[in-house]
Amino acid sequence: MQIESLKVFCDLAETESFTKAAQINNVTQSAVSQQISSLERQFKSLLIERSKKKFRLTREGQVLYDFSKQIIQTHDSLHSKLQEIKDIISGTIRVATIYSIGLHDLPPYIKKFLKSYPTVNVHVEYRRANQVYDDVLSNVVDLGLVAYPTRESKLETVSLRKDPLVLICHPQHPFAKMKSVKLKALAGQKFIGFEPDIPTRKALDRILKESNVEVMHVMEFDNIETVKRAVEIDAGVSVVPQGTILQEVAKQTLVQVQLEDGEFYRPLAAIYKKNKVLSPAVKQFLAILKEG
Repeated sequence: MQIESLKVFCDLAETESFTKAAQINNVTQSAVSQQISSLERQFKSLLIERSKKKFRLTREGQVLYDFSKQIIQTHDSLHSKLQEIKDIISGTIRVATIYSIGLHDLPPYIKKFLKSYPTVNVHVEYRRANQVYDDVLSNVVDLGLVAYPTRESKLETVSLRKDPLVLICHPQHPFAKMKSVKLKALAGQKFIGFEPDIPTRKALDRILKESNVEVMHVMEFDNIETVKRAVEIDAGVSVVPQGTILQEVAKQTLVQVQLEDGEFYRPLAAIYKKNKVLSPAVKQFLAILKEG
């Protein structure tokens, strides 16, 4: 029995998906099936109740999972400790991030990290916020990057920084001539928003509601890029993180206007699974993210 087989079994138990377990371990679904069958033959026990509708560990499977997690965690801790002793920073870091952070905040940090640690491979996946949490909890990735982090008992959350929120509009829009506008000025305005389940949208809805301001949502998108494109064609105004519009403001395709009535920020955070053994590479990457 190899420890890799135990890891595949644990990943399968946590994701309840042969596809995801294969993806995490860079093997085929067939290889996952073969390794599970091999474990079942070795322990002479059925480990998983297989059916089309339900995935469930048997009692023997649950016992194997519990012990395997301890073995893998001890192995990872040993491997990490040996790397630290030898001052080795290498391997692959898997990151899942929401679009706006991945496209606008993350690149300079990756560049800085790779300059110091060129042998590390940083693999980045762009996901919706709920998918970032799922990927972290199921061990598909090492780190997740999110806005407005949600408290979750199985996750560690590392606060990174706060990104100011600003109003954006077309250069010919009446707001474009103003240095700042009150929130109440947005009442009745055509508004380009994020889709309702996105954390930034929920936060904006809360801010507007607290100020008794109702906007007219004319378009809703799941990512910052299409929100900006809609404002560029003067379909409406929007409120977005300031760090995501630097290029458009420089090219004068969008105008940013400060919001009065308070300071509005979007908190950013890194998340990882509680009790996960972070490799030296992940620790260093996280340290660079926190420097910002």
